[in-house]
Amino acid sequence: MRNQSGLSASDRGRRANRLGQMLTSLGHVWCSVYEYRKRPTRVQLEDSMIKIIADSTCNLPPDLIQQHDIRIAPIAIQFGMETYEEGIDIDRDAFYAKIEEMGIIPTSSQPPPGVFVDHYRELSAQGHQVLVITVTRKHSGTHNSAMLAKDLVPEAGVVVFDSAMISLGTGYMVLEAARMAEAGASMDEVLARLGHIRAHATLFFTPATLRYLQMSGRVGGLKAALASILDLKPIIGTVDGQLDVCQNVRSRSGSIARLIELTERAHGTQTPLNIAIIHARAPQVAETLLARVKSHFPCRGTMVEDLVASLAVHGGPGIVGIGAYPA
Repeated sequence: MRNQSGLSASDRGRRANRLGQMLTSLGHVWCSVYEYRKRPTRVQLEDSMIKIIADSTCNLPPDLIQQHDIRIAPIAIQFGMETYEEGIDIDRDAFYAKIEEMGIIPTSSQPPPGVFVDHYRELSAQGHQVLVITVTRKHSGTHNSAMLAKDLVPEAGVVVFDSAMISLGTGYMVLEAARMAEAGASMDEVLARLGHIRAHATLFFTPATLRYLQMSGRVGGLKAALASILDLKPIIGTVDGQLDVCQNVRSRSGSIARLIELTERAHGTQTPLNIAIIHARAPQVAETLLARVKSHFPCRGTMVEDLVASLAVHGGPGIVGIGAYPA
């Protein structure tokens, strides 16, 4: 018997069966799509993490920068009309040779926002969060440059953190952040740790001579001459990101001993510390100071590095310093 459509009962049954099979197949497809969309992508599963960007003043050695995949924004160094990127087309030997050859102290400037923009876009496209840790903004425009770049790449998840430090004072924060990120820490956890370090870190250093400070205009000729006659060595420290002379000490040996005294005054001798010895072309002085520090403080970790050119420009060869914070 046929209905009004002209189909027999058997034809209607076969059509209903085919329709049921199609609906079942379509249901499987939608379920598969739903399950696929619920699954994290490969980037989310394996690669997504916090990536660290720092500027070249952080003073970390190349092997650690490579090991932890840290992006570096180079400081620009200008000798007259000649401009170089720190760590890229000028090294320390060439830097000091040019000062002696030209008889002038170069100037330095922060990385332009475009350098940060390139890093932000690259890392964001890979699915990463970005944490930028900069030299103290009270002595450099690097923090501001990183913030301007953040506004230019609103789609990237970027946090900019002012270390309120220089050299390995910043470098230790960069290293801790990188290690925490690799261990799976969240951005809030990393920032909490960095805030704790910043609140408790100290950095004291002293130059061997006032010549570079005089050439850069930071010390007048008469003051430099008197300091030379009296053999006075300034002790420079950081307070809330500001570098300032906190004491003047007679003799080179006296100034180095005072670095240890000031570090002890800040941290005592019982708290385990991470300590950095910073020097400018004075490796033997640095190693001797490290030995004294190790015998005086319970050191959890230590680093010794030659001061980057963009910072050594202000004090010249012979600078030596101690950076420390509770481990």
